[in-house]
Amino acid sequence: MGRVTTRARVRRIRPTGESTRADTLAVEEPLEMRVGGTPLTVTMRTPGSDVDLVHGFLLAEGIITGPDEISSVRYCDGVDEQGRNTYNVLDVATVPPREVTPRSFATTSACGVCGTSEIDRIRTTIPWDLTADGCRVGIDVLAALPDALRAAQATFATTGGIHGAALFRTDGTLLVAREDVGRHNAVDKVIGWAVRENLLPLRDTVLMVSSRVSFELVQKAGMAGVPIIAAVSAPSSLAVSLGQELGMTVVGFLRGESMNVYAGGDRVV
Repeated sequence: MGRVTTRARVRRIRPTGESTRADTLAVEEPLEMRVGGTPLTVTMRTPGSDVDLVHGFLLAEGIITGPDEISSVRYCDGVDEQGRNTYNVLDVATVPPREVTPRSFATTSACGVCGTSEIDRIRTTIPWDLTADGCRVGIDVLAALPDALRAAQATFATTGGIHGAALFRTDGTLLVAREDVGRHNAVDKVIGWAVRENLLPLRDTVLMVSSRVSFELVQKAGMAGVPIIAAVSAPSSLAVSLGQELGMTVVGFLRGESMNVYAGGDRVV
């Protein structure tokens, strides 16, 4: 498995002077995903939980709907200059075999869903009725989630340069937390874990993210049946619009006991 962090020499400039020292950086490397040997896409990610990542990505793309539709996931040969396996190519075997169309672009660590046709398709393929999830979450529980997520972010603690996502029960119980340089990858890793655990739909849960809430994050949460998404930063207009359409609760600027509820406010008590 590739490294999650690496070291680099930096020149530190401060009001009191300057110095040279080693600093810890989050690793960003490409991951090529293949389905039945056919290249699907390349995403820039932090190595680790790659199998979760590919499960979450394929669910969000509508290529699979559950764990029984994947028979195997294996790393393909790929070596660096020293002949070591890079663990940067994953091939997925599906049941039954799927024909996939390779994407003509690489997905960066900041981009997940691109294109109007993709957005229109996503709106019509969310498989769960989130309005039927009558769960409730207390303001005190929501207020505690950012600190709980931060406590689970070991790589952020050493680098300060990586996103986090975590899945909680509405009583505040942490189910899983993942990190990645890409916010959408962190969410895919969390949801992919839930797919592998056969937990979908994720009723009575809160998806907490360390970033802003974009359309793609609401879409990924919707594909997994998550009724509540919360973030320390702002949502986009399209994220709020999709949340309202799906019946999802969207919470932004969650900092201490202060928060903004943009959609689905009846779940926040």
